[in-house]
Amino acid sequence: MIWFLQGQSSQRDVIEGARKALPAHIKIYASHTQDRPEITGMADVAWREPEDADERVEWVLAQAKAHGIKVILAGRKTAIYEARRADFEAAGIDLITGVRSMDDYRLDDKSVFTAECQRAGLRVVPAITATDGEELFRAVGQLLERGPVCVKPVRGIYGAGFWRLEVGLDPFRCFAFPDDRKVDAATFIDLYRASANPQPQLVMPYMPGEEVSVDIVCERGEPVAWVGRRKHSLTQSFERDGAAVELALATVRHFGLDGIISVQTKDDADGVPHLLEVNLRYSGGIAYTPLAGVNLAGIFACRRLGLPEPVTAWQDGTEIKIISAAVPATSPENG
Repeated sequence: MIWFLQGQSSQRDVIEGARKALPAHIKIYASHTQDRPEITGMADVAWREPEDADERVEWVLAQAKAHGIKVILAGRKTAIYEARRADFEAAGIDLITGVRSMDDYRLDDKSVFTAECQRAGLRVVPAITATDGEELFRAVGQLLERGPVCVKPVRGIYGAGFWRLEVGLDPFRCFAFPDDRKVDAATFIDLYRASANPQPQLVMPYMPGEEVSVDIVCERGEPVAWVGRRKHSLTQSFERDGAAVELALATVRHFGLDGIISVQTKDDADGVPHLLEVNLRYSGGIAYTPLAGVNLAGIFACRRLGLPEPVTAWQDGTEIKIISAAVPATSPENG
């Protein structure tokens, strides 16, 4: 039996992928801190997680013991479970958090990740960390002399807080067209200086090439299955080899990652990929990878339970476009 704890928006898709691959007699559990039947309804048994973090860990451990659950995939707030790894292992439970120790959570800090990649010789987008207005002013000025500049917080997911800084833009443009992610450099610096609680920022050269997100199933630093998603203006295409994928796999091996994770790269003007960040959890786009013929969630679940993997049938040349879809927001009670 396997349990998918609350994760990102793609938790539903991960559960669905596992269900398609696992034998019918293998029970799938899912849980969320909110009433989200459109997500947890994909499982055989659905539970509501306690809100309090300490209570939640104790509850998860107790439920897993009571129901004989052997594999648990944590999707959010994974550090609260990793801190109790010894308790889960003592109960014979395979806990998957993306890492294998609390020290590995340093990678959530993008400035730390950047520095460690540079020391390891992993090609990464260079960055200057700014913690106050003066540091930001100097870093932006230094990099603007060399070309386009962008910034993002040292912590965060889904590209939150990413902006391209340009000189001479209308100061109001960032509010009128926020999806363009462009802001006048002086305006951004002034607003950062005025912030009561400025968050540390990474100041980086902006690389104009394509972004690739590589979704990877890995076990103690060894990649076992993966799909790269190359992002074009309106579509995405799949790749399973090439420079971006190899860079992502090298990152998994170097940091000893474990679970379903994603690595993001960005091409420079010459098409050479550089690491952007590593996400110690499954991505929002993992739902698209079965269209490439690879059921990553199913491979993960089967391997962790010691069962045969689902067959992979790679689909060359597939290009997809993402659309919105509606799902029922209610379901019969279960669990």
